[in-house]
Amino acid sequence: MDIYEVLEYLPQRYPILMIDKVKECDPGKRIVAIKNVSANEPQFLGHFPGRPIMPGVLILEAMAQAAGVMVFSAMDRPQMEHSLYYYVGIDNARFKKPVVPGDVLELEVTLDRQLRGIGKFNCVARVDGQTVAEATIMCTVRPVDHR
Repeated sequence: MDIYEVLEYLPQRYPILMIDKVKECDPGKRIVAIKNVSANEPQFLGHFPGRPIMPGVLILEAMAQAAGVMVFSAMDRPQMEHSLYYYVGIDNARFKKPVVPGDVLELEVTLDRQLRGIGKFNCVARVDGQTVAEATIMCTVRPVDHR
């Protein structure tokens, strides 16, 4: 799945879009997505000047966006277009190695279970095959409130 297909599934846009392409996707079950970490991203101006490191919260956001692509890819188009994907929890987040500009962040997200509209996902982020972060996240799909 290239960036144009990713944009069909996610409402996020630059600078918060964290998925550049999808290598593998088993809709509703598992996804492997890619985030190319670039030195010109706005967070690197302040985190940290002279020694840029991708904030952990953005790695978690990338995990949630990968989960969103996986979930939305299993939905029919009209239902997907009138829904948003929200975080409802993060457990056991661990950051093992800094992610820096030039890294290719590979995100593997697997659905653990779905209960009462909330999905629980096991997430691992890797750079060059080494785990840099992992977390269990919970997300839910909700209809868009058109006010």
